[in-house]
Amino acid sequence: MSLREFINKIEERGELLRIERNVNPKLEIARILNENSNRVVLFENVGNSNYRVVGNLCNKRENFAIALNVGTGDLLHRIISAIENPTKPEIIKNGNCQEVVEYDPNLFEIPIPTYTSRDMGPYITSGVFIANDPEYGFNMSFHRASPISKNELVARICHRDLYRYIKKSKNEIEVAICIGLDLSVLLAAAISTDIKTNELEIANSLSRVELVRCKTKDILVPADSEIVLEGNITMRKHKEGPFPDITKTYDIVREEFVIKIDCITHRRNPIFHALLPASKEHELLMGMPREPIIYNAVNEVCKCRDVLLTHGGCSWLHCVIKIDKRNEDDGKKAINAAFKAHPSMKHVVVVDNDIDIHNMEEVEWAIATRFQAGRDLIIKKEKGSSLDPSANEDRTTYKVGIDATIPFDMDGRKFKRIKLGE
Repeated sequence: MSLREFINKIEERGELLRIERNVNPKLEIARILNENSNRVVLFENVGNSNYRVVGNLCNKRENFAIALNVGTGDLLHRIISAIENPTKPEIIKNGNCQEVVEYDPNLFEIPIPTYTSRDMGPYITSGVFIANDPEYGFNMSFHRASPISKNELVARICHRDLYRYIKKSKNEIEVAICIGLDLSVLLAAAISTDIKTNELEIANSLSRVELVRCKTKDILVPADSEIVLEGNITMRKHKEGPFPDITKTYDIVREEFVIKIDCITHRRNPIFHALLPASKEHELLMGMPREPIIYNAVNEVCKCRDVLLTHGGCSWLHCVIKIDKRNEDDGKKAINAAFKAHPSMKHVVVVDNDIDIHNMEEVEWAIATRFQAGRDLIIKKEKGSSLDPSANEDRTTYKVGIDATIPFDMDGRKFKRIKLGE
């Protein structure tokens, strides 16, 4: 399902807000998106640009379910299945993303939003970077980027697979930055698996994706992308930041890689995806792809039923896990497995199968009635997340695991919730 098809679906459901008046990409778009965080917002008239802007696309799990044509409760297992069963997308000759080709690119013509007054400038926040390594193949990942000239960006390349590609090459490498994508592609791009895994193939297993070859680079990109920036990641560096993190705090200023853009292709009447930082959309795109990794790890030591990285924990630092407890130490095993699977995690709560982990009142009730700190608490001092402002400079942090499952050595009947009227 292309971005435009998804927007139409959302409009049919009465959940699209169209803004037809002229809006300013500097701060105003961010303010409107924040004020309408529960709705997808389409800006029809942005500055003096020919581009439209859309935001809050992924502001709730239901939107991913719509895009993948599954129930919300089936999302976790659908993602797991796609990771375990990647399939090759079809390569086509002509893609919608190349309806317009600009060989003299000007990034300043794109209405890239500025989100806060402290930002170093406008930021591309939804850009999916696609690169190809001779040994490892295609990689697809998110990295923020800000224009520093009409044809150059500075990008915060996180130290993951793409960074390894750059260090391995020691020279410029080709890259395509895709903006305005199918939600299945966005979701796949946020998944971290083995370096040899092609995230485009995971996306194709989530929902059919067609690829087209770039005009100036030997890179395949989703054919229905709204915008594609074709360029090279250079070895030059430029200051990048500050910019908001998922924790609603500011990231630091660093020296980061400069990307030279050689060509811009886009659809007619293109739509730029503005991903509001530290929003629900940011949290879900970052956190949801980690949940299957945690689920699989926990499932190796006990029967796992569900996993949730909570909004209150920035969808990154706090996790609730539902298990079928069959052995006394299953809760503690689940905690240890979860911390190992997602080292950035800070607090983990494990509950029984009768608790709805998407209902925080039920989770808190389980902690209140089934947990005893002297018996059920795990505290670790380990490396944590660089996104946690309370962690030490070397990222060491105290991690807490709460086993809020029913103890085996006590009468389980007294832990059962009453059911009024039954």
